Amino acid sequence: MPDPNLITLTDPRSPVAEAYRTLRTNLMFSSVDRAIRVLVVSSAVPGEGKSTAAANLAVTLAQSGQRTLLVDCDLRKPSQHLLWGVPNEQGLTTMLLETGARDRPPLQPTALDSLSLLTSGPLPPNPADVIGSRRMEEVIATLREQVDYIVFDAPPVLAVTDAALLALKTDGLLLVLRAGVSRRDQTARAKQELERVNVPLIGAVLLDAPRDASVRAYYSN
Repeated sequence: MPDPNLITLTDPRSPVAEAYRTLRTNLMFSSVDRAIRVLVVSSAVPGEGKSTAAANLAVTLAQSGQRTLLVDCDLRKPSQHLLWGVPNEQGLTTMLLETGARDRPPLQPTALDSLSLLTSGPLPPNPADVIGSRRMEEVIATLREQVDYIVFDAPPVLAVTDAALLALKTDGLLLVLRAGVSRRDQTARAKQELERVNVPLIGAVLLDAPRDASVRAYYSN
C-alpha cells in the first residue's frame, strides 16, 4: 500500500495530484533553450515538504511515460526509503564511495515501471564533501545516460550547503514552500544564498495552498 503522502499514486484524480501534473508540465516546457532533465528539490528550512514534493513530482513524470529516477540525496536525514517502504542498505553513497559501484547502480523498483528509486545508502560522516566531489559529477553523468529525468531530494538550503553544491552540478533547483509554515524572511534568505553562488533557481512551488472555490466545485461534481 503506497504511503498516503504519495497522493499522485493513492488518489491520482484529486486536485492535489492534478496540481503536481501541472508542475510537471511547467517544468517540461519551462525552458526553450535548455531542457531541465536533472533537478534538485529542496526547501528553505526543514518541515516544508520537499521530500513529499520530490516523490510526487517524480511519480507524475513517470506517469507521463518518461523514464524517471528519484534520488535521495539528503545524506543527513534521508526519508525516501521510509516513504516508499524499501530497505536502505545500499544507495547513492554506495555509488559514491565504492569502487566499481558506479557501473552497477543499486536502483530499486517502484509501483511504476517507469520510475526507479535510488535511496541514500549509508550516511557518510562528511556529506558536503561527498556531494561536492568530482565523483558526484561522474555519478550524475552515469545516471543521466540511463533515464529521461532525475529528481534529487536534497537537504534544506539554510540548514547546510549540500543543496547548493548539488544544484550546481544539475540543471537547477526547485524550492518548496508550505502555506502557513514557510516564513517570508527564510524564503528570501534561501533565495539570496542560492543566487550568491549562482545556483540556477528554476522556481518555487507552494504546498497546501487553499483552492479556489470554483476549482473545488469542479472536482466535487
